[in-house]
Parts: sequence; C-alpha cells; structure tokens
Amino acid sequence: MTKFLLSLHVLAAIVAIGPVTVAASMFPAVTRRDDRGSLPLLHRICRVYALLGVAVPVFGLATASSLGVLGDIWLIVSIVLTGLAAALLGLAILPAQQRIIAGTPFPPARLGMLTGVFNLLWAVVVVLMIIRPGSTTGA
Repeated sequence: MTKFLLSLHVLAAIVAIGPVTVAASMFPAVTRRDDRGSLPLLHRICRVYALLGVAVPVFGLATASSLGVLGDIWLIVSIVLTGLAAALLGLAILPAQQRIIAGTPFPPARLGMLTGVFNLLWAVVVVLMIIRPGSTTGA
C-alpha cells in the first residue's frame, strides 16, 4: 500500500504542481510582451492546477503515515514549506495575475519575483523528499 500511495503522491506532484510552476513562470514574461490574449489561459491553468495540487499533500500525508515518518523533521519542514508555497500562490500570485488581467497595474518584475520564490519553495521540498535527512534508506 505504501508504494501505491507514494506513486500517487509523486504522480500528483508532477501532474498538478508542474503546470502551475510553468504557467506562473510564463505569466510575467507574457505580461511584459503585452500579449493580453494568453494571460487568461495562463491564469486559468494556475487556478485549476492549484486546486488539483491539494492532492499532493493529501497523498503525501497518507504516505508519511504509512511509512511512520509523520514526526520526522524533514517532513515537518516540507509541510511548512508546502503551506508557504500554497499561501504565496493563493494570496499573492493568483490575485496579482487577476489584477493584471483586469487591467490594474502590477509590476511584472514583482510577480516574477513572487513566482520565483514559489518555485524555489517547491524545489526545496523536492530535495527534502529525495534526501530525507535521517532516512534509514541510505540516501
């Protein structure tokens, strides 16, 4: 069962988080090029896949419980970073995209910075998931 849960967790991360990171990263550049037609599509991709991304921590917690690592510090740090990434996306990036689409000025460089931090948070989580400090697997 653990391998199945882990497979679902990794698959959900690839399918849900990947499109958000790509579309969110493209949004500031498309804004700078003043390609207004593409912005609603990129925003919709971010919104829809952010909702699908909820499956990632759900399967992750199920996997962690199955492995008996819920109290491990690497997992707790990963959960906190995931929460920060979700908050950044939901409270800053998506609203900024919405403002830009609505025609309200928002600096593309600032949106690019927010998106870069969002992507960096996910990169750190991925590294923690692979390295798992204190793991008994020898990784």
